[in-house]
Amino acid sequence: MKIPRVLIASFLVGTALTASFYAGAAWSASPPPPLQAVQRASEPRTGLTGAEVPVIELFEEAAPSVVFINTTQRRRDFFFNVSEVPGGSGSGIVWDRQGHIVTNYHVIAEARTANVTLADGTEWLATYVGGAREKDLAVLHIEAPPQSLSPIKIGTSHDLQVGQSLLAIGNPFGLDNTLTTGIVSALGRQIESSDGVPIRDVIQTDAAINPGNSGGPLLDSAGRLIGVNTAIVSPSGAYAGIGFAIPINTVNWVVADLIAYGRIVRPSLGLEFFPINLARRASIDGAVIYRVAPGGAADLAGLLPATRSSRGFQPGDIMLRVEGQDVRTEAELNLVLEAYEVGDAVTIEFRRGDEVLQVQATLQEPRGSG
Repeated sequence: MKIPRVLIASFLVGTALTASFYAGAAWSASPPPPLQAVQRASEPRTGLTGAEVPVIELFEEAAPSVVFINTTQRRRDFFFNVSEVPGGSGSGIVWDRQGHIVTNYHVIAEARTANVTLADGTEWLATYVGGAREKDLAVLHIEAPPQSLSPIKIGTSHDLQVGQSLLAIGNPFGLDNTLTTGIVSALGRQIESSDGVPIRDVIQTDAAINPGNSGGPLLDSAGRLIGVNTAIVSPSGAYAGIGFAIPINTVNWVVADLIAYGRIVRPSLGLEFFPINLARRASIDGAVIYRVAPGGAADLAGLLPATRSSRGFQPGDIMLRVEGQDVRTEAELNLVLEAYEVGDAVTIEFRRGDEVLQVQATLQEPRGSG
């Protein structure tokens, strides 16, 4: 049914008048008589729950071992003037009372300076001790008095189980001493470091890890360090329920090397490979040995390098596996060797011509090559 225009106009006018009346009434109404304001009584609580108490105690014990790291970077403007500007920020862990601070390599990778703020609020200029880009770990040093340093408790990661409780402490988005909780979501993950080398046996957790948590501790329910938070998987760049931590079994030996030598020191086979792109171009499945150090482990085991003669270039032996693990690059060889020490014997499987052979080599002190 078609509504006459006069009815529509009357309805709109009536609605407008009604709205105007109520609005006017609201503004012109007299205020209510004043009432005496009384605060509401608080409800007493009987105490913290059994699940809350250990988490609070754990945080209070571990928080002094977590530091806040701020960096500066050098910038050159259009006129080639050099200045220092704020860089990134992240977290770190008090490793010992000598002042060593452990963090992620990417936190300080481009830093000109790094300042470490302890839990007591004191700030210290840090010096660089050493770093391992391939493990995303670095060690700094501060000249803080030993009594102001609270080294974190060290745990183990080889015996972790999916589902066990974890806690992360860090400085996400610059909010220092932030606690998040979660579980071990998965074990044995593999991520890539900033230079493309795989980091194996990484811990996956759903404890909230955000930018700024990098370099902070992942703790078990006993308050022991079981990993260093290093990365997240997120379309937005913020927390999405998937975080990764470098396991303490790796952190422990890497940090020891960085403090002692400033870099990772692995036992050596004393050899070098041809670049992998050359091997692939020649359709070779394996690592082609280019050079063997005289007197090195590979030399003593009988492995042969490439040679040049009147007959032309002759490729060396082709390494296939070490201790049953495939080796096609120097990075893969390093990942295998990091599980061994100088003096250990390893089995090498290699190809020489049409034959596949095996030898044992005794690892030596590093000589600058594999």
